[in-house]
Amino acid sequence: MSYQESELQAKIRQQFDVVTYPRVPVEKSPKDDYELLYIHNLVTPYYLRNQKVIETEGKIILDAGCGSGYKALVLAEANPGAKIVGIDISEKSVELARQRLQYHGFDNAEFHVMPIEELPSLGLEFDYINCDEVLYLLPDIVVGLQAMKSVLKPDGIIRTNLHSSLNRHYYFKVQEVFKMMGLMNENPGEMEMELARETLAALKDSIIMKRQVWKPEKVNDEEWIQMNYLFLGDKGYTIPEVFAALKSADLEFISMVNWRQWELLDLFKEPDNLPAFLEMSLPNISIEEQLHLFELLQPIHRLLNFWCGHPYQAQYTIPVSEWTETDWRGAKVCLHPQLMSSNLKLDFIECINKRKLFEVSKYVKLPTQVPILLDSSIAACLLSLFDNVCTIQFLVERWLKIRPIDPITLQPVSQNRAWNEIKELLTMLDAFLYVLLER
Repeated sequence: MSYQESELQAKIRQQFDVVTYPRVPVEKSPKDDYELLYIHNLVTPYYLRNQKVIETEGKIILDAGCGSGYKALVLAEANPGAKIVGIDISEKSVELARQRLQYHGFDNAEFHVMPIEELPSLGLEFDYINCDEVLYLLPDIVVGLQAMKSVLKPDGIIRTNLHSSLNRHYYFKVQEVFKMMGLMNENPGEMEMELARETLAALKDSIIMKRQVWKPEKVNDEEWIQMNYLFLGDKGYTIPEVFAALKSADLEFISMVNWRQWELLDLFKEPDNLPAFLEMSLPNISIEEQLHLFELLQPIHRLLNFWCGHPYQAQYTIPVSEWTETDWRGAKVCLHPQLMSSNLKLDFIECINKRKLFEVSKYVKLPTQVPILLDSSIAACLLSLFDNVCTIQFLVERWLKIRPIDPITLQPVSQNRAWNEIKELLTMLDAFLYVLLER
């Protein structure tokens, strides 16, 4: 059955023809945005699922709902050697995406005007699919997920997201107000945006709605007004609805994109000293229940941003914290590709020379809510990772050369102690995927 555009979908397409999204200048480069590149690098979710490092050379990556092409550019920068394919329902957006990739010298890219539901007509299979800020605009999110699944390679991965109904509650309410006023009957233009501004500005500052949605610093940002107050087709979901949709589409949840910012125990004053009921029950609840409980208690995430893939494709893994001595002896270590930049390396060397703490989370904050600091002395043993994949033994030997003597006892540092210190360092960094460890 061929795709039939509904009246609402036509309005959404027209809205993006008028206000292309995102409104990022064509010449802007994401090269130094380590955090954005980290999210969009196939290495990140592939390692989370399989504890293996994948090469991006020759991979085929889809940006489903590419808009003006900025995320397609990010995908091209984050995945060297990959072919980028973009689709969008807005012809104006697709043309801008083509111009953007050409401007930045990426010739191995192609763009098509089409809805997600027609993806199979491309005749391609993808290693990675990025569907950002699009799925919640579809009439049926399961149909969208199934369309992406149908063109996903067996070990491929999808990154997509849905608006959170709990976090966006007041934005949906203000959209209802503007629907009642007739501001969203057609594609909202300058007049409708001005009426929306005037209406919210006229409300008393004490009104709950205004307190939640009025952003004085954003009142002249047309993109923001459109995407929040007057967003045609905007809908919200909860974690149980996400998991229900994945089940219906026969897809398997892999991880939240910002997984360490969904840590349920972080919500408690004393996570090591919980009330008896919680201490007994929390370790036994499912991932879905943990995430849902988090969103109920702390609905801070605008997007329910997650990775998923075909079921039963994850390779057998053992958490690094549970590795045996044999596992460690045979392991290889590499830096996450998004940390292997010349600027970061220079900062790293400067901290070592000046004996300052190195804040690795300064470059990729995403997985952590607190700064991750490395002592410059032990950090120095990781310097070789900027150039090569290393064995644990190599790093231990380097550490013993840097610090052969215990500064307290003045006794030689033993091989066993060096092993334990390097293992502790790598275990901590692996939890944030700053280093990647392969058995």
